[in-house]
Amino acid sequence: MMESSLGLSEEKCVATVKAVEHRGGQKEPRLLSLLERSGEFVLAVLANPDSVVSSPQPDLYIPINSHFQIVREAEEALLIDIPLNSSLRVRLRGEKVPELLVELQEDERSQSFVSQVKRAKQHAESKTSVPKSQEALAAPPPRKGSVPVAPQRGASRSVNAAPPAVANLARNSVPGSPKSNSLGRHTNSDPTLLLASDFGFEDNFNHALKVEEKKNQQNRGSTTTTTTTTTNTTNTTGPPSRDRLPAPPLPPRKGSYTPSAPLPATPPTRDRGPPPVQNMTPVRTDFRTSAGDRNATWTDSPSSNTMRQALLSQGQREGIIRHRMAKKEKEYVDINNFRFFTGTWNVNGQSPDSTLEAWLCCDPDPPDVYALGFQELDLSTEAFFYMDSSKEQQWVDVVERSLHPKAKYRRVCIIRLVGMMLVVFVNREHLSHIRDVVTETVGTGIMGKMGNKGGVAARFVFHNTSFCFVNSHLAAHVDDFERRNQDYKDICARMSFHVPESPPLSIVKHDVVIWLGDLNYRLFQLDASEVKRFIAGNDLRKLQEYDQLNIQRQTKKAFTDFMEGEINFIPTYKYDPKTNHWDSSGKCRTPAWCDRVLWRGSNVKQLHYRSHMELKTSDHKPVSSLFSIGVKVVNDQRYKKVFEDTVRMLDRMENDFLPSLSLTRTDFTFENMKFRQLQLQCFQITNDGQVPCHFAFIPKLNDTQYCKNWLRAEPSDGYLEPNETLEIHLEVYVSKDSVTLLNSGEDKIEDILVLHLDRGKDYFITISGNYLPSCFGTSLETLCRMKKPIREIPVTKLIDLGEDSFTEKEKARMNVLLADSAGTEDKPLKIPKEVWLLVNHLFTKACHQEDLFQTPGLQEELQGIIDCLDTSIPDNIPGCNHSVAEALLIFLEALPEPVVCYELYQRCLDCTHDSRLCKQLISQLPRAHRNVFRYLMAFLRELLKHSLDNNLTASLLASLFASLLVRPPPNLVSRQTSHERQKANDFILGFLMAGDDE
Repeated sequence: MMESSLGLSEEKCVATVKAVEHRGGQKEPRLLSLLERSGEFVLAVLANPDSVVSSPQPDLYIPINSHFQIVREAEEALLIDIPLNSSLRVRLRGEKVPELLVELQEDERSQSFVSQVKRAKQHAESKTSVPKSQEALAAPPPRKGSVPVAPQRGASRSVNAAPPAVANLARNSVPGSPKSNSLGRHTNSDPTLLLASDFGFEDNFNHALKVEEKKNQQNRGSTTTTTTTTTNTTNTTGPPSRDRLPAPPLPPRKGSYTPSAPLPATPPTRDRGPPPVQNMTPVRTDFRTSAGDRNATWTDSPSSNTMRQALLSQGQREGIIRHRMAKKEKEYVDINNFRFFTGTWNVNGQSPDSTLEAWLCCDPDPPDVYALGFQELDLSTEAFFYMDSSKEQQWVDVVERSLHPKAKYRRVCIIRLVGMMLVVFVNREHLSHIRDVVTETVGTGIMGKMGNKGGVAARFVFHNTSFCFVNSHLAAHVDDFERRNQDYKDICARMSFHVPESPPLSIVKHDVVIWLGDLNYRLFQLDASEVKRFIAGNDLRKLQEYDQLNIQRQTKKAFTDFMEGEINFIPTYKYDPKTNHWDSSGKCRTPAWCDRVLWRGSNVKQLHYRSHMELKTSDHKPVSSLFSIGVKVVNDQRYKKVFEDTVRMLDRMENDFLPSLSLTRTDFTFENMKFRQLQLQCFQITNDGQVPCHFAFIPKLNDTQYCKNWLRAEPSDGYLEPNETLEIHLEVYVSKDSVTLLNSGEDKIEDILVLHLDRGKDYFITISGNYLPSCFGTSLETLCRMKKPIREIPVTKLIDLGEDSFTEKEKARMNVLLADSAGTEDKPLKIPKEVWLLVNHLFTKACHQEDLFQTPGLQEELQGIIDCLDTSIPDNIPGCNHSVAEALLIFLEALPEPVVCYELYQRCLDCTHDSRLCKQLISQLPRAHRNVFRYLMAFLRELLKHSLDNNLTASLLASLFASLLVRPPPNLVSRQTSHERQKANDFILGFLMAGDDE
């Protein structure tokens, strides 16, 4: 009989298997169990397989009777998303229950499970014709060496692949007095042990459990925390739920550790033939485990504790084995060379007017992979505001028609941001070896939002090597090389790939990175005539001494770790369109190598680097680079041997040693923290134990994250070999999401990090410091009451001002003017002085500034502007016009409540069709909000009078400022539709198009 701690009664578990349910386009992990109750069979479905550790009460019971059906479904053919392991899909239909479509791993265990379910149905049908018949249905005997599957935390992608540790754990079985059920299968008398045995675990964890529980009690000291969890389960088809001890909360582990080497995949089990190569390739998995989440509220049943200990230890053990296998990768991989063709072309908003064979088929042998980047694909206003572009499909079509005719290609992925597009094709023969495809975009235009500049990227794993391709379009103009450097750094910092079941991956966390695009670095200190003279004399090497990209790389300002081949072609910019003649326009641009291809990584050899003068569509010429890249391909037999050696070694070490860490520091102080100013401190951790260990920063009780929003630890999760040392960086950065609470004193630079060591103790790291308040992130009402800079006002006074401002806002809604009852000394300002200073600077000095509000400012200047406004009332604001313009946008974005208050957001959208209603809505805003809105609209209308100089349009300004002035409430941000965004744009556009008297 099952123990009450499992929530089941009077039933025997015949077989269990993990599955994935397909529902509404989503995939959800499930646990299927075939249960026997007094000769009757039931299929139990557990909605969350991981909850078997704490609360294994099935969510659905499907009686196996004459109404029950199990039907195998034909497998879908997928173009890109190739599964790592073959699978089978079955539909389950039962009496008075919804139909389920589930996917099982197509292995011997799953086949056995399906066979037993079918035999159970035959058994049920035979009972209807032959009452009381208890015919034995024998399960097919397992093949020698096959291993049951253990549930894996955070590994739903390959839930039925045998984990590395299972081969060792399965050598011994759980002892017990066997019984025979009506399916002819032997089970243990203890149902809990039966379930553990069914998953391939052995009952030898009692000693380890006692040791770890004792350590946990010592780590937690004498303080006892009791957590009560109430679970209400409604089940109309199964038995009533039984009372059971509540399980402790299991907070998510949010780690960002990325191993330096690829992580090996689940290996073949012993005595079993090696799987296909694609099943042997490394799989990056999330190393988050929950060993430290156990406490005294768990059931005291020794057998159920044994099972839980096995379940939890299994994920930790598998992660360590993967880590050790990655360290030994050279012992089981071969390096095979493949040809990669990469190309970049700025098409200047033109449509294709010819085929592209001269570019894409310039070699006799076909490449294995194409990665092609385009810039300025579409220069229309619609594309600029993230709308669809008809030119995307035009260029994709002509590319597909122009690929090498000696091979067949399949598209792996395509990603576009405004005018930047990256598309990747692979020879059809290699498609099955590509996996984990992820694409991302980063805009580096004004405020990091506008996508006219920035980058798009794609990453994937080919065999056992990870690739990342980045296509970027960096800031223009000859003198703006610092902005190009900043764009490069922004893309590197913000581009993050989220592979399912893995920590986030940055660009550099790949084996091979190829960066291409219109990088816009120019030739400086030379005029156009001098450059053309060097070109005419074919003195390209001398000319490259003036190339900004080469200089920035040499001085380690940008692309420091990247390589570039020798340039033997003339500059690719700028030409008269449709010709090979240099720019003859009035601006007469100086020729430059704007279009480049760089790379980093090992086993990369550049075969060709060239431009293609035959294509004349654009004012740029396309560039290509052909690479021969050594790709790591797994040798199955060597992999199996290394894996088995690793498991045996780990067995010996785990039996003798427990993990331990030493930390160089545990207390950190961050002084004088400011808005948008990063501070960084480091410490080292060393594995001073005898075994490999896994560490992770974990959330404190009742928290969902391991730290506050302004803090980050990098890496936050990882593995250490014995005597290995790792440096951990603690980053404190106050963004718009955390500045308001710090300004008001509701939050402080104080936190405690919990560094958890699996099978070991917890280490506590104390964070403290002080924060300097900023006008950025402070409410308009509060700022209107400040006659002095915010740094000159005591924190206690700031809190009082915030409360008074709230009262004033409430009175303003009732049309009661606070100023009427106040003296001149206490009368608030009509608008914050900070808004006036920024707008007045732009009004007097920047109305004619080219590309105002379209070119980002410099980060150093932005920080200087913020400090200036926080500490003084300056006569002149430091920095260029572009930096002042972006500072104004950052100020508006950081407001805790936008200029158009949250409560009026929906009314704002509803009245866009009627200008009279729009004006009436603005008149109902609180006084400070109303004045700021009208002041900004007057300023923007003035800018539009000089649109010939500053290149601004009403639609551009409306789109930019609507996203800042008319924001949805925080709880509706994720649900905002494009139609609602367009209505907000229309609301602002109506005021911009009105006369000055408005």
